[in-house]
Amino acid sequence: MSDRVDTVDPVDPIDSVLQAYFDGLYHSDTERLRGVFHQRAIYASATGGALIALAMDDYLPIVDARPSPASRDEPRRDRVVSIERVGPVTAVARVECSIGPKRFDDVLTLIQVDGRWQIIAKVFHYELAEEA
Repeated sequence: MSDRVDTVDPVDPIDSVLQAYFDGLYHSDTERLRGVFHQRAIYASATGGALIALAMDDYLPIVDARPSPASRDEPRRDRVVSIERVGPVTAVARVECSIGPKRFDDVLTLIQVDGRWQIIAKVFHYELAEEA
């Protein structure tokens, strides 16, 4: 179960995509992630000062290679901060999640093509969690 603070309609198709995204990351389930990302989606960040921009064929093997947060019994810290519909087939979601010591702020651009919502771009920033 996610750590959601705000109220988002659980039957909203965009919210369903975001929940599958969180589940895919938490379980390092690239099949699930393939279902939420458009095949031509981009993964990008400039955290640390250097641009990282990957296609899905380059990003998903990274997810496959890492131990899942679920396998390490990490608590889930994911939530939808906001969803903004930009038009009938475009939306932007701001979400937060954690993997290991990294706390991610993701900006996800979604498009509706072929009758379903898909993430076309993931642009993110992360910070390392402070040790308690």
